[in-house]
Amino acid sequence: MTRYADLPKPVRSGLVLIDPLRGTPQRVIVLQFNPDSLERSLAPQGAGAEGAGDRTEALRIKGPAVESWKFTAEIDATDQLEVAAPDGIQPELAALEMLVHPPSTQVRQNQALAALGTLEITPIESPLTLFTWGSKRVLPVRLTELTVTEEAFDVELNPLRATVGIGLRVLNVNDLPTGHRGAELYLAHLAQKERLAGRAAPGRTTALGLGNGGAF
Repeated sequence: MTRYADLPKPVRSGLVLIDPLRGTPQRVIVLQFNPDSLERSLAPQGAGAEGAGDRTEALRIKGPAVESWKFTAEIDATDQLEVAAPDGIQPELAALEMLVHPPSTQVRQNQALAALGTLEITPIESPLTLFTWGSKRVLPVRLTELTVTEEAFDVELNPLRATVGIGLRVLNVNDLPTGHRGAELYLAHLAQKERLAGRAAPGRTTALGLGNGGAF
């Protein structure tokens, strides 16, 4: 008889913040539940300007497509009552929100530099963020959208359940410096797509009603 303990556990999706120089994880955010659906959009980057009429550039691509992901994550403290949650799900929400906030210490340092009259202050660089959806989709991303709907609260008004809308933009080689760890991870992601595309069953022109498959 198969026991429940023998069943394979599903792979969880999540986000990993890594040091871009050392490649070591700084924080791992595992989504409590895998989203039921993913919305992905890809915008091709043609070499010619749209509507420019340059016929020599019509089939040229100047770089990888701009790829965006959207999904809704659910966080529910009542689903894991065995775990102490004196703050409800605020820690989990805060971990996600810190993906779009700079550290307070660095903000203070920049404020101090501004007070000293520093003319140019370098924007704060955030850790490299990876979105993981199984072993075949690990890609560098930037969070572009984060919406939180809190739906239940304890007696101290700590949220107990929430739905989180997350929007991501995939960072490709046009977004990152040459040799950057994120750029290398994107190229590995693109190579994985090429391998998967090679496994797709080949079609035949006859299935499209185009004759015997000769030259066009």
